[in-house]
Amino acid sequence: MSDQPLSDSGPKYRRVVLKLSGESFSRAGERGIVMEEVTTIAHQIKQAKELGCQLAIVIGGGNILRGAQFKDANHSIQEATAHYMGMLATVINGLALQDALESLGCQTRLMSAIRMDGVAEPYIRRRARRHLEKERIVILAAGTGSPFVTTDTAAAQRALELEAEILLKATRVDGVYSEDPEMNPHAVFYPELDYQTCQKKGLRFMDSTAVAHCMEHNMPVLVFNFKTPGNIERALLGTSVGTRISSEAPSTPEN
Repeated sequence: MSDQPLSDSGPKYRRVVLKLSGESFSRAGERGIVMEEVTTIAHQIKQAKELGCQLAIVIGGGNILRGAQFKDANHSIQEATAHYMGMLATVINGLALQDALESLGCQTRLMSAIRMDGVAEPYIRRRARRHLEKERIVILAAGTGSPFVTTDTAAAQRALELEAEILLKATRVDGVYSEDPEMNPHAVFYPELDYQTCQKKGLRFMDSTAVAHCMEHNMPVLVFNFKTPGNIERALLGTSVGTRISSEAPSTPEN
């Protein structure tokens, strides 16, 4: 993998929150953590950080455990307990990403919404902002610290709290489509959308609570494929990549 930057120009955004799914830490169709995958993402993050932006990362835990998998009434684990288990999974992922980034020479801080002082700092908004100002990559784990809340919603909330300029959502596909492109190869790709159109068409790129937070506070979201090398860097440079969702109507109306 090349460490050469895509551009000598500065980033379009001064501060961003990047949402990474837990599945990005494992191979397609598998579970657990594959450090080769984590290191690949870490290289992309390092190159993006070298552009000069302030970067916070919200991490999921679906590669290890999803709280929803215990929703069946036949399980003896209460749903709230299952959600807490999922939050702990995000901390495990956060530790893996932290070591991968630091092995590349990046300065990081892992912050958890659930206190576990032996492995992570407690998430405090002002402290997180200070870490960003000191050019550290901040990894935000344990969601919001409360059950029944997805890591998408946690990412939207952290983007608003930290006054990010955009929320970047890394996925396995190139952006937002009319249908799941992995199921329907003829699905229509949307390069640009507004929140009202997303609601009208029933397009699901984040959970409804996360979308509501972003829409209410005019927080733009960029959905893009993290599997394409350099896409995180391209997103920060403002080049055409993925799907941008905002409160403004797209310049070309969608069908």
